[in-house]
Parts: sequence; structure tokens; C-alpha cells
Amino acid sequence: MKPASFVLPHWAIGTNVYEVNIRQYTHEGTINAFAQHLPRLKNMGIQTIWLMPITPISVLNRIQDLGSYYAASSYTEVSTEFGTLDDFKNLVENAHKLEMKVIIDWVANHTGCDHEWTIKHKDWYLQDENGHFVENNGWTDVIDLNYRSEAMQIEMIKSMQFWVETSNIDGFRCDMAHLVPLEFWIRARYTIDSIKPLLWLAECESPKYHFVFNISYAWWWMHESQKLITCKTSLFNILQILKTYQNDLYDGLKLFFTSNHDENSWNGTDLEKYGEDADTWTVFCITWQGIPLIYSGQEIPNSKRLKFFTKDTLDWSQGCSKEFLFKTLLHFRNTSNALKQGSVKKIKINRNRHILAYSRQHENQQVIVFLNFSNISETIQLNDSNIDGLYLNIFSNHNHHFTPTEIMQIPAHSYRVFNKL
Repeated sequence: MKPASFVLPHWAIGTNVYEVNIRQYTHEGTINAFAQHLPRLKNMGIQTIWLMPITPISVLNRIQDLGSYYAASSYTEVSTEFGTLDDFKNLVENAHKLEMKVIIDWVANHTGCDHEWTIKHKDWYLQDENGHFVENNGWTDVIDLNYRSEAMQIEMIKSMQFWVETSNIDGFRCDMAHLVPLEFWIRARYTIDSIKPLLWLAECESPKYHFVFNISYAWWWMHESQKLITCKTSLFNILQILKTYQNDLYDGLKLFFTSNHDENSWNGTDLEKYGEDADTWTVFCITWQGIPLIYSGQEIPNSKRLKFFTKDTLDWSQGCSKEFLFKTLLHFRNTSNALKQGSVKKIKINRNRHILAYSRQHENQQVIVFLNFSNISETIQLNDSNIDGLYLNIFSNHNHHFTPTEIMQIPAHSYRVFNKL
């Protein structure tokens, strides 16, 4: 049983997460330049900001000219590429003034090849029989830490505490969390949460890690859902994955997304992967039971794969044509207990392999969602006694009276979201 102190912080119930790629976000690529976007993101409905690593990047074995954010040379400094510690503190303070939270990326499995620990504490790293540092996952710019070292674990936890104590951050997104022993995360959370309740997000799919982490990635769902546009899977298969998630969660939540820094750079933008279904899956991520993630620039929408190891700026000059979609959904979600806390249930409709229909309900609040993944308009008939009464279409602001045997039409690659009045 999960310790009571490991539960989701009250402020994080029903939150959403916005991932920030500082380097590529603005021409300047700095913390201060990104900070200018905070009011816009607040207006869009963003509640939790996740910053990719802001620590200095190793020079030894660096890839291309700027290297990977995930190859740190120190755990307790800010890269001069992004700014200063004071810049970061001000960012967190300003986010808090706007009633937003800030979590940071934490890379605990490995460091860059010239991390400051490599000089004084070589035994804090895994080594081969010749005493050379090793890396077990095929990454050439990092080296693996040795979790048999008690001293290393203590210093790692102190480094995490540093950011909570000096900058008042609100949580951690833990990179490749499953590569680090679960026992370490338990120890870290007991220690660090004594300072303040934090949000813990794990980049992993292992159910047992929910003992510690509040949220874990929905990689399995994401990989399967993108096959739908090429007819290599079915909604039935996707629903089976979602059912497995619900059965495997130990008082935890899944993070749903159509893009993030890895997906965008290596596998394609959400527009590439999902085609005309991109917006429909966005609606799913924000209305299904779990936590939605939005990646830098999806609101534009960004149509290019951002380079990972060098400068490649997002183009904000064209405006944000998708902002209405995100703003409508996020603001509604932020005020709807049905979406923040409600259970999910399939809506009974006539057999249709292209339509996903479900409701979210919490006490007397109910939201119903219809998603069409077909390239033609689909007509469906309800056969559900739980769908009855007056509802508001959150996008058109028009009222509609539903009956349990309602017949309705949903355009191709489209969606409908209704809130019961």
C-alpha cells in the first residue's frame, strides 16, 4: 500500500502539464525570454510547467555543438546557455504569482562524461574491468551511475533538495525512472517531500513505480494510437490498453500526449504521426482519465521536428491557430470536477468501429465525449439510459437536449464535447 505521504498533492488534482524546451522556445533560448510567455500560457489554461533540464551540459563526448540537455556536468548549477540561478528563481516566483506550478527534469540514471563527480568520486559510476566508465543503453554522451554507492545516493538526494530549497520548485519529472532502483526513489521521496508536498512524474511504464510516482507515461497507448491513422490497429486494441492501465495503477495516473521532446525530434510532429486525427487525439488526452501533456509549440501548431543537439527555434510569428482548441479544453477541464476527478465509462452506441464515445462523471457532474477517427462523417445512435437531459457543447456554446436513444452525426476526424447542465 502506498504511504499516505506519497499521494498526489491537492493542488495537482486534475492538473495539466506543459513541457518547455528552453533552448528552442525563443530566439534567445533563455529562461528570461521564455518567462515572457507565462501570461499567455496562463491565459491558455496551463497549470503546471515542466522545464527540460537547465543544468550545464558536458563538453566531453558532446553531440554536435550544443549537446543534450540530459548529459549534465553538474546537478546544482544552471547552464549559462539558459541564464542564471536567479533567473530561474524569478521564473518560479512569477509562475507562482500566476498560480502555476513548476517542475524540473531530473536525470538520475546517468550524467555527462565530464560531470564534476567523475573527478572526485569515480566509484560513484559503473566501471568495466579496466576501470573505464560504462553506459548500458547505447547513449554515447553519458555514463551510468552506480546505485550500489551509498554516498552517491545521499549526494543525489541532496542535489534534488537543493532545487526545492533554493528555488521552491513543485516537483520532478524523472527521466528514464525505471532505470533507477525503485528503492532509491522511495528513499528520495521520503526525504524530499518532508520539505513540501511535490508532484512526482516518472518517464516509465512499470506499474510498480507508481508506489512512489503520482504519474507515469502512457507510452504504450501513444505508440498504439498513432497506428490508427494507417489502419494498423483498432479502437478495440487501444481500449484494451486503456483498460490495462486502469487495472495496473496503484493510486496513480497516466500522462497522455501526442507529442513531447523525444517524439517531436526523433519520430515526428503530432501532425506527422496522427495526420487529420491530431486534434481529435488532443481532445482525448485532455478529456480522458489521466493527466494531459502539451509540448512546446503545439499551440502554433509547430510543423517541424526540432533539432535536439543544436539551435532550432520555434516560429511564433505565425500566431497560435490551435490556441482556441487548447484554451477551450483546458479552461473547461480546470473547472470541471468530472474531468479532473471523474471515472470514465464507455457510452453505449450502435456498433461503429470508428467512434470512441465515453462519459466522465463525478457526483452530479457529467461530461460526454464523441470522437470520430474516420475519414467520413459517421452517424451513430445512442442506447444509453445514462445520457439524458440538457447539455452544453463546449465549443459552440449551444445547448442540446439528449435522449437515451439519440441519433447524431459526427464529421470526419472530428469531436464533440458536452457538459451536462
